[in-house]
Amino acid sequence: MFDASSRELTWLRNPFAELARLSWPIAVSMLSYSTMTLVDTIMVGRLGAAALAGVGMGGIMSFALLVFSIGLLRSVKVLVSQAVGAGRHEHIPACLAAGLIVALGLGLTTTLLGELVALILPRMAASAEVGNNAGVYMAIRMLSAPITLCFVAMRETLYGVGEARAPMVASIVANLVNVSVCYLLVFPLQLGVAGAAWAAVAGQTVEAFALFALRGRELLPPLRPNLAVLREVWRLGLPNGLQMMIEIGSFMLLTLLIAAMSAAEMAAHQIALHAIHFSFLPALAVGEAGSVMAGQAVGADRDDLVLGVARLSMWLAGIYTGACTLVLAFGAPMIARVFTDDASVIAAAVPLLYVAAAFQVADAANVVARGILRGTGDVRYPAVVGIAVAWSLTPPLTWVLGHILGMGAFGGWLGLCAEIMAASGIFWWRLLRRGWRPAAMRARAQLGYARASPAAVA
Repeated sequence: MFDASSRELTWLRNPFAELARLSWPIAVSMLSYSTMTLVDTIMVGRLGAAALAGVGMGGIMSFALLVFSIGLLRSVKVLVSQAVGAGRHEHIPACLAAGLIVALGLGLTTTLLGELVALILPRMAASAEVGNNAGVYMAIRMLSAPITLCFVAMRETLYGVGEARAPMVASIVANLVNVSVCYLLVFPLQLGVAGAAWAAVAGQTVEAFALFALRGRELLPPLRPNLAVLREVWRLGLPNGLQMMIEIGSFMLLTLLIAAMSAAEMAAHQIALHAIHFSFLPALAVGEAGSVMAGQAVGADRDDLVLGVARLSMWLAGIYTGACTLVLAFGAPMIARVFTDDASVIAAAVPLLYVAAAFQVADAANVVARGILRGTGDVRYPAVVGIAVAWSLTPPLTWVLGHILGMGAFGGWLGLCAEIMAASGIFWWRLLRRGWRPAAMRARAQLGYARASPAAVA
């Protein structure tokens, strides 16, 4: 399927170059995907605060339903990277086949569930207009769930073998389609929120077909479904999927609590989220690249390399997010004005951007540690800790600070800041104490990867 003259740990000669080589295309892909919703937000923002808040609410609810499947499918990358490290390329088609089977099944289920949730969104917002906009946006956007998840399965397979440029190109093409279609539908054709949602569906569909056009010969040889590999996809993916789903549930509750305050507070929340995507997503990309390298090290039975990959990833992500801290701290008012000229929304958004500036480096530490742990096969501990920290801090503090003490969305973001800082400390403690090693040993044993020879890791 893939070139047998693989990259098994050839990055030992220059691990920083390999980390950067993987990170920047993943970052561009993530930013391009985020820009789809950002474009929707900016264009719809010109239609008023209710439209802006509705797209924000509908977009977050859509992601909340997809996030379990996306998290579960990350196990495909882990299995593929471990196979590459072990030199067992014959396992890769089975990993992709399992990922596609899971993607199609979950995608159809998610679409049906999304349509039901869209029907009740109008009752969950601060105003009927915001709720109706959210329901319309979500009902349309969820139609693309099956093809979106198939793209994720193919993308994670390519990431696992160290190929990140093809997914990046596909994402850029999709974003260009989204921008063009969104402008056409929202303004000349005056379809409003519905037009923005259809533009996102078009972009995600083009993304999947573009990736297949670029790498179809490698992605779809005679696939060999394997029940044992399918079980491994579920075993490794289920804790991560549940963690992401339950944590996004905490974040969704934060959003709903803010949405119940006022349209201005919800719009400010949406603006701040989109602003920090430009810091969070590149840091997450470094974590994903680190996860690939850690998985390859585990597959090659070189657990001694994992902490070095973790530290290198933290340096790269930390330097970038440190720079973003300065941008957010000194440019908050200007950033808010990019999204809207509504004075009440700007006044609510600026304090949220200041809070975001405070947790940027901690957020990088958080996503890097999670990525490395996932690459080693250590998925249950981060899942339990992530869920416990998210639900014990963000929703309660949002209620107490935001509603009871009257701090609004600012109080909710203080809770989010506390969650990020606590989780990053716990995950790095796990990494440094090598609590992930039993999971790494179990992964090698279950997949039958023999100890790598000295020549394979030289």
